[in-house]
Parts: sequence; structure tokens; C-alpha cells
Amino acid sequence: MRIERVELRQVRLPYVAPFETSGWREETCHAIIVRLEADGVTAWGESPVGENPFYNEENYQTAWIIQQAYLTPMLMAADLSKPQEVTPAFARVRANRMAKSGLEFATWDLFGRRDGRSLAAMLGGTRDRVAVGVSVGIQKDIDTLLRVVGDYINAGYNRIKLKIRPGWDIEPTRAVRTAWPDIQLQVDANSIYHLEDAERLAQLDQFNLLLVEQPLGHDDIFDHAKLQPRLRTPICLDESIVSPEHARWAIEMHACGVINIKPSRIGGLADSVRVHDMAQAAGMPVWHGGMLETGIGRAANVALASLPNFKLPGDISANARYYARDIVRNPFTLNADSTLTVPTKPGSGVIVDEDVLDDVTVARWEKRA
Repeated sequence: MRIERVELRQVRLPYVAPFETSGWREETCHAIIVRLEADGVTAWGESPVGENPFYNEENYQTAWIIQQAYLTPMLMAADLSKPQEVTPAFARVRANRMAKSGLEFATWDLFGRRDGRSLAAMLGGTRDRVAVGVSVGIQKDIDTLLRVVGDYINAGYNRIKLKIRPGWDIEPTRAVRTAWPDIQLQVDANSIYHLEDAERLAQLDQFNLLLVEQPLGHDDIFDHAKLQPRLRTPICLDESIVSPEHARWAIEMHACGVINIKPSRIGGLADSVRVHDMAQAAGMPVWHGGMLETGIGRAANVALASLPNFKLPGDISANARYYARDIVRNPFTLNADSTLTVPTKPGSGVIVDEDVLDDVTVARWEKRA
């Protein structure tokens, strides 16, 4: 298959509420939406890059340039027989994984729509529903936190993740655990702590957490291997796992007990499946993180999370968690058992609302063969 047309769009889509972590605050989606055309088929992908390079080294400006100047020409030069061939086609471009992922996602969607196969089936999914939870950003005070968490629990979410940072960690976690003794609970530090904080982090053991996510440096595996034996709670690595090789190092060094897979952080679905399979062979569970994707990226996430080693609820959530008006006509809604239903239509199954997409597009670029 030869890609005949690539269209890129920068969008600005407001979140229903600001989302704050230990290192940044975001109020608006700055994703790049990818549209591919070939063999009479239209397909969609998403690079869920942020406004600033605070989660990883990318933002919407860097991804926009890299996709236009390098990745699109590479993709259009390739004669693809399967979507897994996109990853080696991009190999000369180092890092820039979110930029790569949007084009790679769209290629999987293209093959699926052309061949009449769902993305979940193409990836090896085994479930028709995937368990999900919700990620709760840092709030102004504990009373507000308890109200926000309570609203999500009342909405049907059975797993809560709290963003933490020094000074907003032990007591907020204690308050939530006290209020809901049986809820599945985990915390995410987004790389804000240091190995010297091990004693403080160990205090989180008392709250019966599923995991502590990425407490140390965003590019660290070595110090996490030192920290894990000092905690009873499993460490989950997120930002540190940017490739199958990084996953192998973490597994061999016993740096964590769980891996968070975000395909946009890893560079695409093909390498995400490799990380999944590697962790499964090692007996280590994985779960699916989220990057506040629109409905396009969310559909790819749900399909990937249907693979068998996704043992813990993901951060995928229903579309309404983030957007009052998404850019898709078939948003995900939360089932009564805190799951999302895996699409079975060809490709990702997403139906893009092109009128809404036009409304939120702030820049557009295309290349034809």
C-alpha cells in the first residue's frame, strides 16, 4: 500500500476542567489529528502532544515540524504490506515518538478499514470490555479533592488515581482512603521525587495502593531499582518506558512491579504490543495510561487495552471525562461495571465529526503523492 494523501491538523479543544499534575497544568487539548487516504479509504490517528514539553521532550510545535519535514515523506515513500512496517520506516528519526505515533496509529486504522478487521483483532485483543478508572489532578484543598473523587465514584468509576507531589501526597491519599476504604486506589508522582525521599514514599504503603507511578526521574530506571525494595507498594514506570528496550532494562533490573503502556509515549502500537508481550513473559502486569486523547486516540487506546496482560484498570475513561464536545460522533460511555466497550467495526471504529473538527482546527497542512 502507498499512502496517497496525508493531512495534519492542529486542534484546540477545551477540557471540561483544568488538569494539574506535579509539574504542569493544562486547560486545552493541543493534539495533532492525522488523516490518511489510500486505496479509496480514509483513516484517522492522533498525536496527543501538549502545549509544553513538560511530560516528555515534545510539544505540538515540535511534532508539527517533524511530521511535515521528515515523517510524512518517509511514510509516503514506503510501500507498506502491514502496519508494523511503519516503525522501521521511521527508525532514522530519533525519539519524537508522539509525532511518530499519530501517523502510525492512522496506518493501523487504514489497514483495518481496508481489510474489514477491527483494530483490537489486529493487535491480538481478547476482551470485549476493558476496565477503566479515572485520573484526578491536584486540587486546591482536600475538601475539593473528596468532592471531585466522590463525583467520579458516583459516576461509576471503580478505580481512582491521584496526582501527588511533595506536600500533596500523604494527607490527600489518607483522606481518600479513609473516605472509601475499598476503592481501588493508586497515585502518580510524574517524576517529582528523588531517591532521598524514599522514607516519605514508604509512608504510602499504609494505604493499600495498587501502585505508585513514576516517583523518580522521567528518564530513570537505575534509582527506581534502588527504591523498589524499600517499598511494599509496587512501583509503576511510565515516563521511563519509551521503548521495548527500556522495558527490558526495567524488568531485568527489577526496577518496578508494573509497567504503564501509553502507545503515544512508546511511538506507536507495534512497539506497545512488544512491551506488552515482554512484560507478560516476565509475569509483570501492564495497564494503559492516558494522555487526555480525543475520541480518535481514545479508540486506539481501548483497542490496545483489550490485550490479555492489561491486568489493571486503565486511565482511558469515557470521552465526557475530558470533553463537553468531542470530535467524534461515537464517544465512549462508561458501562455500569466501570468498563468501556471495545469497538468491533473495521479499524479503530471511530466516526469523526468533521464539522466539529473544522470548528476546533487552528492549523492545517497536507501532502499528496
